[in-house]
Amino acid sequence: MPSYRICFVCLGNICRSPMADVVMRQLVSTAGLDVQVDSAGTGSWHIGRGANPPAVQALGRRGYDGSTHVARQFGPGDFADYDLVIGLDRSNVADLRLLAPDDEQAAKVVLLRDFDPDAAAGDRDVPDPYGGPDDDFDHALDLVTAACKGLLNRLPVRR
Repeated sequence: MPSYRICFVCLGNICRSPMADVVMRQLVSTAGLDVQVDSAGTGSWHIGRGANPPAVQALGRRGYDGSTHVARQFGPGDFADYDLVIGLDRSNVADLRLLAPDDEQAAKVVLLRDFDPDAAAGDRDVPDPYGGPDDDFDHALDLVTAACKGLLNRLPVRR
């Protein structure tokens, strides 16, 4: 079993959380850390589908491969599988805390941009780019990347 387990969660698991998953996997791999990285959505609309094509394209423009992603829904039983459950916006965090089976599991839920040292106090959400122009996906990926780099530096695992 990996030394630490993370799950990124957004609404449908086809845009923001897959981007965070792909970016963080690369970061922990490059750092040589034994960290399991996964993603899921709070909703069931896209279960079994790949990442949204503009999300895959945004990742590709930065040298990442998002083509193998398969969307899934996060459920109450998933909390036991992770040390940290990371919501991409405050709504996701609120939904996850309501979904948690107890206070101990709810305490695992955090907001991704809380790990971005440059994020302004009132601007902590990664906006959902779904249905928007390519620039929205690039912007979301910028925010995700900065926060994942901050998260990497705060992981409680040894290099």
